[in-house]
Amino acid sequence: MRPEDKEDDYIEDKENEEIEDINSDTQDNEATEEEANTHSDYKVPGKGDTRVTTYHLSGMYQNWFLDYASYVILERAVPHINDGLKPVQRRILHSMRRLDDGRYNKVANIVGHTMQFHPHGDASIGDALVQLGQKDLLIDCQGNWGNILTGDGAAAPRYIEARLSKFALETVFNPKTTLWQLSYDGRNKEPVTLPVKFPLLLAQGVEGIAVGLSSKILPHNFNELLDASIAYLRGEEFALYPDFQTGGSIDIAKYNDGERGGSVKVRAKIGKLDNKTLVISEIPYGKTTSTVIESILKANDKGKIKIKKVDDNTAKDVEILVHLAPGVSSDKTIDALYAFTDCEISISPNCCVIKEDKPHFLTVSDVLHHSTDRTLELLREELKIQKQEQEEALFFASLEKIFIEERIYKDPEFENAKNMDEAISHIDLRLEPFKPRFIREVTRDDILKLMEIKMGRILKFNSDKSNEFIAQTLEQIAKINDKLEHIIDYTIDWFTMLKEKYGKAYPRHTVIRNFDTIEATKVVEANEKLYINRQEGFIGMGLKKDEFICNCSDIDDVIIFYRNGTYKIVKVADKIFIGKDILYVNVFKRNDNRTIYNVIYRDGKFGYNYIKRFAVTGATRDREYDLTKGTENSRVLYFSANPNGEAETVKVILKPKPRQKLLVFEKNFSEIAIKGRGSQGNILTKAEVHKISLKQKGSSTLGGREVWFDWDVLRLNYDGRGEELGEFHSNDQILVILPNGDFYVTNFDLSNHYESNIMVIEKYQPSKIWTAVLYDADQKYYYIKRFLLEVNTRKQNFLGENPKNRLMLLTDEVYPRIEVIFGGHDAFREALVLDADEFIAVKGFKAKGKRISTFEVETINELEPNRFVPSENASESDDTEGNEEENDTDDGQSTTDIIDEITGQMKLFDE
Repeated sequence: MRPEDKEDDYIEDKENEEIEDINSDTQDNEATEEEANTHSDYKVPGKGDTRVTTYHLSGMYQNWFLDYASYVILERAVPHINDGLKPVQRRILHSMRRLDDGRYNKVANIVGHTMQFHPHGDASIGDALVQLGQKDLLIDCQGNWGNILTGDGAAAPRYIEARLSKFALETVFNPKTTLWQLSYDGRNKEPVTLPVKFPLLLAQGVEGIAVGLSSKILPHNFNELLDASIAYLRGEEFALYPDFQTGGSIDIAKYNDGERGGSVKVRAKIGKLDNKTLVISEIPYGKTTSTVIESILKANDKGKIKIKKVDDNTAKDVEILVHLAPGVSSDKTIDALYAFTDCEISISPNCCVIKEDKPHFLTVSDVLHHSTDRTLELLREELKIQKQEQEEALFFASLEKIFIEERIYKDPEFENAKNMDEAISHIDLRLEPFKPRFIREVTRDDILKLMEIKMGRILKFNSDKSNEFIAQTLEQIAKINDKLEHIIDYTIDWFTMLKEKYGKAYPRHTVIRNFDTIEATKVVEANEKLYINRQEGFIGMGLKKDEFICNCSDIDDVIIFYRNGTYKIVKVADKIFIGKDILYVNVFKRNDNRTIYNVIYRDGKFGYNYIKRFAVTGATRDREYDLTKGTENSRVLYFSANPNGEAETVKVILKPKPRQKLLVFEKNFSEIAIKGRGSQGNILTKAEVHKISLKQKGSSTLGGREVWFDWDVLRLNYDGRGEELGEFHSNDQILVILPNGDFYVTNFDLSNHYESNIMVIEKYQPSKIWTAVLYDADQKYYYIKRFLLEVNTRKQNFLGENPKNRLMLLTDEVYPRIEVIFGGHDAFREALVLDADEFIAVKGFKAKGKRISTFEVETINELEPNRFVPSENASESDDTEGNEEENDTDDGQSTTDIIDEITGQMKLFDE
């Protein structure tokens, strides 16, 4: 009895009778320990020997809950490892196979037929059928089956139709290798598991919530699963990663082979339509366009991002247009979408399956191993069945041939037999000499089958055809035996056949890549304003009538420096008390080693004056730190915060004292090394300072930044990951060239986004000459051009206006050599070699270039140059020597000046 039935019976009994009278002796004899926990007896006064049984809810809950949990785990929510299906899915497919006649069936009909096997409502069956159909693997759908991209539901079951796909018919069913069991009402038979000869569980994925555990297996790519099965059979290594119908990109760094405890990050695909519009063309797995848009609007309402509106143009493909507010960075908004919306989600897989009637937590590799091994065993079993059928056909064909050719049916003993037993005995006796030829013993049923042969068939019997059939059957048996002996190769051929036959329909949709870490504080929109009330000692976003400090966001931290030399970091709020005597307040950026604080402080009330430079890259929130030596009554005399390590010059005025000669001097902070925030600094002066003022602003002392480009995440970094682009100063830019001839420049901000099809990315050099060979679609000829690329943040194209123009070759060699190989009718011509710098002069990138040839060109190659530019070291050495010679004069005059002076004197003398 199912737990639900138990519960229904119990409720009904309790409604009819709250107390049950039971004989005490019988109860004492029959009660078990388990029953004792469920109920207890006590004697009713005035009732004689009658006892009342009280049922304890805790005992019933313990017993019934365990039954219910087991039922849900085994029969409802968790897939079986053998076929990768939940019971409802297995019953749906079994019903569809029974209904299958090659034509579509109404879904309502399929649901009704499935209810013969599934003891639950039609709604649950219909939902499961729609989910199976949307996976686009086992079911061929017709009608409106909903949209996994938008979340729209399917039409009513009476309107839509379905049938099994060719793939399902080929890989999922075989009644001869299926283990059967009775359905829940005993009227029908249903499969325990289906004989699936494919890693179906990993291909479709599954999600189920049972009682006390859950299962979440992500879908994987069809072709990659087949390749992994083949690799496993060959004893090779393999790796499997999820692939989703919704596309997007995935970071599998913590996938952990799909085992419980792992996780993956999935991102939407976001591109730029223009600087004011972003396009989301793919969404994360498990999300819909509605949920993504809702999360974007929610982030906008909270001020995390700034947008004007969102348009959903999704039809067959996803297209969500995000229109940005004026003055908002598109690159920063892309990062903010990943940080604060459903454009990036984290999924925790949990590979829980039913194996040997128990839930097991496995890895994806374990599941693939089991599926591949089971496929091999199913194929072996099918071959054995085929072999047995062929042997039976061979046996009866041989038996029939002897029966007819020996004319046993004409024997008088057979014709005059008194009864069936006597006839059978005679035939058995006649077959005795031939029995050693047969592959098995001749049974009574075999002889009865011989006796059923009609006379017309006997008269038409052809010995040659019989021999040919026997030879063909023997050949088939030999082939089957060969497959059984090489069962691994046969299984590999099976998987290879599936890939060749169906693999083209299942390309990988999800891009595997490493995600860069997005810090929320760096990409959140600064939608709030930070104010300060110095008199009362408050800062906050709600003090709108007080002094404005800077823009901020509601998740920022704020760093505060005081005149006594202490500082601390607090969380931004609407209003927070921080104390008086405030020197400096601003938004704090963690791990920022470019912001340098230049400080001059007095140690104690009468101590020395120190100068120091330091950075604050991290600190504990609300903890007080000291930038001085910690002496009481210390005081900051000069302070500046420099976002790029600038070092200014200050003017120091001392208080006059007797016999003190120096009253004013200047100090350049560039002379002071940048050290840790805990260093005491250098002594500036021992004298008492009257005033310190800014003399002159300085430049950065940190120099240029080394920049790298990480091809995995398509982002810039300062950490040495990827390809080094060089050292960049504030005005330097990055050049990007795409295969279609587009080019543009960007700054070296880490928030920049770049395309995945970049052909060239490097530090921009205005004087670099580029040589390109292109195919002009208008003229139908190949052209060569040499040009400089002009700076522009917007995309420009050097291939011309016709989008059908093609770039054949691009090089930055100073003296490039181009080889042109002719083809077609001109294949006999000798290859043409061009020195590009002599063939064409350098012009603008919009110039058409010079035609290479009117002959038919097959390929164009770049050759090694014959000439090279002198090394930079040699040229620098020559220049240095020249400069030293030119400036080597006693009075500091250059050689040129001296020559000019002498020449002028000689002219005056001649006159």
